[in-house]
Amino acid sequence: MSTIKEITSIPEWERHVETLPSATLLIMSFHAPWAAPCAQMATVLSTLAADYPVTDPPETSWVSINAEELSDLSEAYNVTAVPFLVLIRNGQVLETVSGSSAVKVRNAIETQAKKSAGSAGAVSTNGLETAKTNAISAAAPAKTEEPVDPEKAKEELFKRLEELVKATSVMLFMKGSPSAPECGFSRQIVGILREHSVKYGFFNILADDEVRQGLKEYADWPTYPQLWIDGELVGGLDIVKEELENDPEFLAPYSVKSNAENAAAP
Repeated sequence: MSTIKEITSIPEWERHVETLPSATLLIMSFHAPWAAPCAQMATVLSTLAADYPVTDPPETSWVSINAEELSDLSEAYNVTAVPFLVLIRNGQVLETVSGSSAVKVRNAIETQAKKSAGSAGAVSTNGLETAKTNAISAAAPAKTEEPVDPEKAKEELFKRLEELVKATSVMLFMKGSPSAPECGFSRQIVGILREHSVKYGFFNILADDEVRQGLKEYADWPTYPQLWIDGELVGGLDIVKEELENDPEFLAPYSVKSNAENAAAP
C-alpha cells in the first residue's frame, strides 16, 4: 500500500519530482498545523493512499507539504486556503481541490488515477485498476437518496466554522491570500497585521462559498474581511483601525516581536 511522504524543503521536493516517471499521478496535499480540517484530511488521504498498491514504476506518489513553511510552493500552485489538494502528471496540474470535502478529494483522485491506468493499456485497467476502484468504493460512504436535513447541515457547517475561527489565535477571513489579496480592504488589513508583526492564519473565502455565506450568518457580520482573535470576532477593516486608534497596543499580545522579546527577558 502507498504512504504519504512529508516534504520539508524545496531541494527535497525537486529531488522527489525528478525521480517520478511521466505517467505517475502526483498527489500534493498542502496543510497547516493550526488548521483542524487538515488533520481530518490527513486521515482521509492516508486511508485512500493505503488502497493504492506500490508498483514499479509507481502509478501514484503521495506527498504532504506545510503550506506556511514552503510558501514558495504554495504560491507556485496558488494555494489560497488549507487543506488544498493538487493533482499533477508530467508537470501539468490536472485538478485542484480546496476544502475538507472527503468526497470531492476521493472523486478527484479516483478520476485522475483511472485516466492514468487507462493510458497504460488494457491489462493494467482490467486487473490492478479494477481492484483499486473496488477498494476505494468499499471505503467510501454509501450513497443515499434521503434529502439533506437543512437544520442538520447548518449545524454541521456552524461546527466547522467554530473550528475555523479558533484554528489559531488570530484568524483572518479575506478575499484572496496575504500574498495576493483580491480586494483593497483585504490588502489593507494584511498590511496592518504585517506592520504589527502579527502571526496569523487566513482563509480565502472566495475558495469556499459554503464558508463565505455561512460565516456571515455565524458571525452576524455581512462583509469581508473579518478578523477574529481568540475565537471572537473583532470586525472588519474599519473596526480594526478604530481599535488601534483607541489602543495602539491592541495587537501587541499577538506580535511575534513582542513574544520573542518576552521570551528573551530574564
